[in-house]
Amino acid sequence: MERQLAKYFDELTRRDWQTLDPGAVDEPIRIAVVGLGWFAQEWALPGIERSAFTTATVGTDIDAGAVETVCGDHDLTGLTPEEFHDGAAVDQYDAVYVATPNATHLEYVETAASQGKAVLCEKPVEATVDRAQKLVATAEKVGIPLMVGYRMQTDPLLRRAKELVQAGAIGDVVQVHANMTQTMLGELGAATDHWRLSQALSGGCALMDIGIYPINTTRFLLESDPVRAYGQTRSDHEAFSDVDEHAAFQLIFPDGVNAVCTVSQGAHHHSRFEVTGTDGQVVLDPAFYEREDRELTVKRGGVTAALDSDQPHQLEAEFAYFGHQLLADESFTPDGEHALTDMRILDAIYESADTDSQVTIADARN
Repeated sequence: MERQLAKYFDELTRRDWQTLDPGAVDEPIRIAVVGLGWFAQEWALPGIERSAFTTATVGTDIDAGAVETVCGDHDLTGLTPEEFHDGAAVDQYDAVYVATPNATHLEYVETAASQGKAVLCEKPVEATVDRAQKLVATAEKVGIPLMVGYRMQTDPLLRRAKELVQAGAIGDVVQVHANMTQTMLGELGAATDHWRLSQALSGGCALMDIGIYPINTTRFLLESDPVRAYGQTRSDHEAFSDVDEHAAFQLIFPDGVNAVCTVSQGAHHHSRFEVTGTDGQVVLDPAFYEREDRELTVKRGGVTAALDSDQPHQLEAEFAYFGHQLLADESFTPDGEHALTDMRILDAIYESADTDSQVTIADARN
């Protein structure tokens, strides 16, 4: 089995979606980066710059100091949010990347739509289902391309894991177990005025911020959406009094597959994603953090094969896909409707936690 897998994974990091030659791209997609926080600085901007299909040209943030520093470092045209909304540099970008607090995504997508610009919006797509629906409807009404930033979907190891599962390599899937935990106030800074700790700005914390990873990764790998959810949340520290610090939830899929997931913003840093079938198991460990090298392990018939490779830059892969699809005039897989399903799942988990009962997921797609 190991030799067969080694042959299968000779091109582990292949981009099965790519049809254009990167070397033949004369004019990459120019991107305006909205929100210049740590993630944009450390991951998104480097990802845009590493991709052959994109380039960053404009930056904006409510923090004038960040605009001056980051735009200066990356040779971007710096704008205030007001200038961005007014279209001050509209001819300098083809698409907009929105990486602001969840509850502010809608206003920037509305502006991008009014300008006729494609959008890559971070997930979750908004802070509430209602606002998410408005955001998606805005993009659909104008007809702009809208992609949502599920970077796991362009990660080659997850795509290879999905191929194995869909090909029946582990038999029929029986269950999924996933975990994603971190000490948020240590890893993302100690300040307790963080927007993720505001219900109004975030819509929730552990579930909205990191719970979405096991949810969406499971949906992507199984090519199915859950129909029912059961969840619990709790907060142990004062800083999380307005939001959920820890969460555990179960998702029930139409064919009876169960996904059992745990997430926390106040626990030892860890992530793992395992899919168990009737004949074997596929494991990503570590699974979800962009700054960690991932390993794919396949178990079947008493044989275990661990496969790794030169790790791709997850944000480079995501932006490469975004730019490539625009240049090739192809649609996006993680679009607005796809993101709305996640919002409904999150909403059902929160409702379940409030009522201590299993909840049917609204408009679930089987």
